Amino acid sequence: MSDLDVQIPTTFDPFADANAEDSGAGAKEYVHIRIQQRNGRKSLTTVQGLKKEFSYNKILKDLKKEFCCNGTVVQDPELGQVIQLQGDQRKNVSTFLVQAGIVKKDNIKIHGF
Repeated sequence: MSDLDVQIPTTFDPFADANAEDSGAGAKEYVHIRIQQRNGRKSLTTVQGLKKEFSYNKILKDLKKEFCCNGTVVQDPELGQVIQLQGDQRKNVSTFLVQAGIVKKDNIKIHGF
């Protein structure tokens, strides 16, 4: 019966390392920059996920002045405050946020087309 001494394999979780790194809730906060198609050629750029301590209205004012477009801050029940800009401003907004030191380049996600 000594031939039947078999080791039972323990459970292996391949994602254990990934979960251990992300154990801090919100350790990697992303800023999402999206485009929404309106009617025809018209489009809308939305920016969400900025930290709450930033003044959204001041950021919006600088974005509007820099890119010569109109925009607004919308209060969404699920997403919180969202900045909306007219036109496709995804690349412009991402470079602006990085140069202003608001967000690191690694924490920006650009969505759309």
